Amino acid sequence: MTDIKKIAIAIDGYSSTGKSTLAKNLAQKLKYSYVNTGAMYRSVALHYLRQQKKIAKDVKIKEVIKSLNNIHIAFFFNEDNNTDEVFLNGENVHNKINSLEVSNLVSKISKIKEVRNFMVRIQKELGKNKAVVMEGRDIGTVVLPQAEVKIFMTAKKKIRAKRRLDELQKKGYKVSLEEVLENIEDRDFQDENRIESPLKKPDKAYVIDNSNMSLNEQLDVALKIVLKVLNM
Repeated sequence: MTDIKKIAIAIDGYSSTGKSTLAKNLAQKLKYSYVNTGAMYRSVALHYLRQQKKIAKDVKIKEVIKSLNNIHIAFFFNEDNNTDEVFLNGENVHNKINSLEVSNLVSKISKIKEVRNFMVRIQKELGKNKAVVMEGRDIGTVVLPQAEVKIFMTAKKKIRAKRRLDELQKKGYKVSLEEVLENIEDRDFQDENRIESPLKKPDKAYVIDNSNMSLNEQLDVALKIVLKVLNM
């Protein structure tokens, strides 16, 4: 696909709906940049866990805010696996931010106002030149409200939990379906009810329920949406 107009594409939705996979595949198809904002919040959560040196039930908000002064997040393209990977203070943490410990913490971290403000500034900068596919929880509502294409992704909770379980097990994590489902339900509640930028469908967003879709089918649907907007 060549000579396509440069636009901004915002993909929002619930956890484990395949936002990252769709955004990455769509970006590759369009030859756009791909930004995984969830990976950015996960990197902050990982940094906080490392600083605390133990898993705590309650987040020390002041410590999280303080840690922002010592965090640098960047994305670099890995030609071997054809994807943009996230780096935390120069370290590739692409395969370290998906543990259940980080997943259990990330919604609590991401609802902190100072953290969201810190991230939104970076994300707006990444999206200002367009030709970007950015995914997360508040891209179409807060980060890129002017995006020409907005997609909101959803799927049934049990299907999302099974997908997440398969992903974790492939990476060597030993968790149960019940644990993953509980984590997803907790994250949904926190994402929808946080004061700062709660998860909601952006205005004029196209909804994709991929409960029964293959990766190719959802990519085909997203491409048709983009081409419709571009009048191609």
